[in-house]
This record gives sequence, structure tokens and C-alpha cells, in this order.
Amino acid sequence: METTPALPPHRLDPAGGCPHADNARLLARGAVTPVELPGGIGGAAVLGHEALREFLQHPDVAKNARHFTALREGLIAEGWPLRTFATVPGMTTADGEDHRRLRSLVSRAFTPRRTEELRPRVEELTESLLDGLAAAAVAGGGVADLRRHFALPLPLGVICELLGVEAGFRDRLHHLSSRIVATDTEPAAAVAANRELLAVLGEIAAAKAAAPGDDLTSALIAARDEDGDRLGRPELIGTLLLMIVAGHETTLNLITNAVRALCGHRDQLDLVRAGGASWADVVEETLRWDAPVSYFPFRYPVRDLTVDGTPIPAGTPVLAGYSAAGRDRAAHGPDADRFDVTRQARPDAVRHLSLGHGAHYCLGAPLARLEATVALERLFTRFPGLELAVPEAELAPHAGFVGNSVRALPVRPAP
Repeated sequence: METTPALPPHRLDPAGGCPHADNARLLARGAVTPVELPGGIGGAAVLGHEALREFLQHPDVAKNARHFTALREGLIAEGWPLRTFATVPGMTTADGEDHRRLRSLVSRAFTPRRTEELRPRVEELTESLLDGLAAAAVAGGGVADLRRHFALPLPLGVICELLGVEAGFRDRLHHLSSRIVATDTEPAAAVAANRELLAVLGEIAAAKAAAPGDDLTSALIAARDEDGDRLGRPELIGTLLLMIVAGHETTLNLITNAVRALCGHRDQLDLVRAGGASWADVVEETLRWDAPVSYFPFRYPVRDLTVDGTPIPAGTPVLAGYSAAGRDRAAHGPDADRFDVTRQARPDAVRHLSLGHGAHYCLGAPLARLEATVALERLFTRFPGLELAVPEAELAPHAGFVGNSVRALPVRPAP
């Protein structure tokens, strides 16, 4: 296969920003691009839908950071903002049998059947949060931050209840996890946030070990695999970190982005209300059109690879470009930039990759879909006239290039 000429690396802005303009420009150059990560570390991003689908399931691509050349050679400082993504022990950095073992210990809590059993609690919590959103709007002169009062506490509350995490820890866990996933955190602050988060999770795990309950943390502490081995402490803490961060940050962005999309496309909202599409269709189109994760770290070729004509040397840290793949015209057609809730019903529609693909497909996907679907249906039923309180262009983008959303979403929750 012919390879494309070497391109200058795209410098990823640690402060983040809306990714779509950059994505369109990069996709015009090719499905794979070299990137410069924070600290001048060289990497690559796979942006095209088909190239990403191939890469995510390639047998010569690994997740374990022992394959990360720059880390192995001591070039990655302790306070590097993406270090936790690479080094946290758990299923996101495991391969092969280790990955299957860790995933199997958690997967029973996230089957479609077990997830559906959570529906009454998700609905109950949603109604309570809508009351809180209304109260916040009254206190704010008719305006409330939907992200803070609704999109955040719903998935955070659900995942913390599943894990048996007391309410007093939740705000602190969100604050720390936000620092962990932000790519513009200063090195000393990144080190401090990581240490504090691990300490909090250790405190939670110790409390559950001393007094087990009917929750997933207690089950993970007690669980043994087929050979009788329990999770080691680093694996347990890493698994809790993954579940708390991924279990609420992604869904927080998904709900926020869906509300933005519907407020900016009232015709699509009207179509859903008229029965021309479902709330589940809204969720899927949001996942494609404005993916909650833009660039997810990391995967590493274990040998030199060529992906869609572009060489990726062994040991390169590679980002999965989910937001770019969602608007790749080569896969989604010339109208890929258009928000269309009927898209998934078309026989030629290509399924998005925004929840992953292959062995590392998002374990919590059924729960994220349930939470977002219930949230949107109840929100726009309670507040059919809900609208943004500021123009879309004035919304401040999410910090960093991993997550894709806005920092706050001021709305007028009109009945």
C-alpha cells in the first residue's frame, strides 16, 4: 500500500475548544494525522470512521502503557496531564486475558437487563432534579445552569449509588475527576489531584471492606476470578476511578450536548414530539454529531503499522478521534454536519463509534443511553419551552481536548 507524505503534526490545544472546525480541516488531509501532545510529546490521532473502526480492533494495537515508548524511556513527567489515562491500573490499560478478567468482574452490573432494572431509580432521580432545576431558575431570575443542576447530578448520583459511595463524597469526586480529565491542568495541580482522588477512593474502599454493603464496590472487593484471585488493591482503586470518571463525565457531556442540539434545532425537537423520531434517536444522533468524547487516550501499535496509508510507528501514543469520526463525510455522507434525528432510521446509515468498538467497547453504554433518554424525555416534557439563555457562540468550551462539551449551559426552563 502506498503511504501518504508526512504531514506536520497538529498541535492539540491543552485548553481545548470546539473540535469540529479543526476536525474538518484534518479530515481533509486524511483519516490519520500526527499530533503534538502536551509537553511536545509526539503522537497520532485516528479521525476517519473506517480507519478508526479498523484501528480500534486491530490485533497489533495494545492498551498497556508498557508499549508507550516515551513513557518507557522516561520522557513523561509525573505531572503530565495525560499520564493517568496511560498508567491507571484497570481494564482501560489492560490487554488480553488481563482485560477479560477485569471486565468480567464488572460487566454483570451493566448488562442490558440489570441496567433496565435501574430505570425506576433513574426516573425518580430525574424528577427530583427537575424540581431542583426549576428552583434554581427561580433563584436565578429565570435562568439556571442545566449542566450543574441536572446533567451532572443525574449520572453522578446513579454511578455513586451503584458503587455505594456516600453523597458527601460526590462533589469532591466530580471536582477531582474533572481535574484528571482536563488537559490544561498544571503539573503540580495534576499530581495533587491524582493523589487526592486515589486517597478518596482508598478511603471509600477501606470503608466497604470493613462494612460491606449491597453495592458494586463491596462486590468487587469480595469477587474472585476462576483461579480464586481477588483484585489487587491498585486494580480495585483503578477500577473505581474508571467507573466514577467514565460513569458520569461522558453522560454529563452527552446530556448537555443533546440539549444544546435540540435547542438549536427546534424542527428536530418538534419532530420528536410529533412521534417522527424517538428520544433514543436523539441520543444516537447526538453521540454521532457532537460526541461527548473528542480524543480518547491511548492505544499503542506494538509494531510499525500503516493505517489508511499513514505510517504509525510502534510505541506511538494514539488518540481515538471520536468527534471527528462522527462527522466524517466519507462514512456519514455529504450531510454529516447536519443534526438529523431520523438518520439512524435510514437504511444507508452508518453506526457511530462514539462509545468505542471492539474489545474495549464502553461497558456502561446501556446505562448511559438509559440515563440520557430518560433525562431528555422528562426534561422537555416538564419544560417544553426550554431554551438557551445565551447564544450558542457564547458558551465556553470544555477544558481540554479529551471531553467535548461546554463548561456551563444557562437555560430558561420555561413550561
